Amino acid sequence: MSEVKISAETRSEFGKGAARRIRRESKVPGVVYGHGAEPAHVVLPGHELMMALKTSNVLISLDLGGKSELVIPKAVQRDALKGHLVHIDLLTVKRGEKVQVEIPVVAEGDLAPGANLLEHVLSALPVEAEATNIPESLTVSVAGLDAGDSVLAKDIKLPKGVSLGVEDDTVVLQVLAAQAEEPAADAEEAEEGAEA
Repeated sequence: MSEVKISAETRSEFGKGAARRIRRESKVPGVVYGHGAEPAHVVLPGHELMMALKTSNVLISLDLGGKSELVIPKAVQRDALKGHLVHIDLLTVKRGEKVQVEIPVVAEGDLAPGANLLEHVLSALPVEAEATNIPESLTVSVAGLDAGDSVLAKDIKLPKGVSLGVEDDTVVLQVLAAQAEEPAADAEEAEEGAEA
């Protein structure tokens, strides 16, 4: 996994008004915490941060006042309507340190013939991985699976150094039979019969 370098400034103003002023300047307020240190309130460049967050669990080399720290996004708040970044919490990590993150699950392949639907019970799988070696996604083959079949957490092949953060028998994906909808004409006849 590659590192993304972002420069940040220390934030001294707090509250809604200060946060709005920061956002008007196309910047994002945030907090850096971890390793027992006092939380650091920061301001990050909005566009650079948005581009970095396109990669899930991105490793960011944060330049804060000449000092560089490795961080990963822990909580990202976005505007509900426009999708703009509103606030971010960043967790300080060290090389070789294990962290708990959620990795997106990507299904590939075609289900067995028939009107089957694939349900993502977990769209992201909780795992424990080295902070500098977090996989971007986990690919699972669903080729040939039929209604009633499921993929458990233990069935997903994890990269070396990555371990499950959930029970082995946790259902990640399951195949459901499509529900046939009752034709409208039959429903009306049934209602008329009930009234008579």
